[in-house]
Amino acid sequence: MTRFRALQRYGLQPDTRICLFDNGLPLSLKPEDSALNSMTDLRRVPAASTKPESTIDQAMQRMIHVGVRLLFVLDDLGTLVGLITARDIMGEKPVRLAAEDHIARDDIKVQNIMVPLGQIDVLDFPEVERSTVGDIVLTLRKAGRQHALVREETPHGIEIRGIFSISQIARQLGVTLQSNDVVQSFAGLEQLIASDD
Repeated sequence: MTRFRALQRYGLQPDTRICLFDNGLPLSLKPEDSALNSMTDLRRVPAASTKPESTIDQAMQRMIHVGVRLLFVLDDLGTLVGLITARDIMGEKPVRLAAEDHIARDDIKVQNIMVPLGQIDVLDFPEVERSTVGDIVLTLRKAGRQHALVREETPHGIEIRGIFSISQIARQLGVTLQSNDVVQSFAGLEQLIASDD
């Protein structure tokens, strides 16, 4: 019987950067496969990003164009200042902000609704290297998140080395996700993992 475990999560430091580009993920995998097989490695795949001053509609168009549901928010020096997801843009945050601050939705900026650096939990690359896909699914479920960032210490400081996406993992496991709802997203994956025990 395979046992999975949730990974330790960490906070990010203010000078965190995104690591540079280096190529692809396997098309299919099993829960007991190495977690690295489901991690988008930012040394191989360019990070999709936006600026804090971009509008949320510009950010959504960027996501659609690049084919992702999460953008890194980078300042003019390329330093990570936050994250924004499609759920942030399509959810209640912009509606609430528009109502409370009496501003038009078209004027809402990424910086107004992004998840700021101080609220981002990350996984540590050496621990991810020792982990399985099942461990990552459990970690994401426990955190109630659809994405997890992976940090790595380099000679240049802390960098974001990779990202896990529950939708990417589901595709690789051959599970169809019925909803953008986090709870429902995990139902099919947990069933698959449980059937492996």
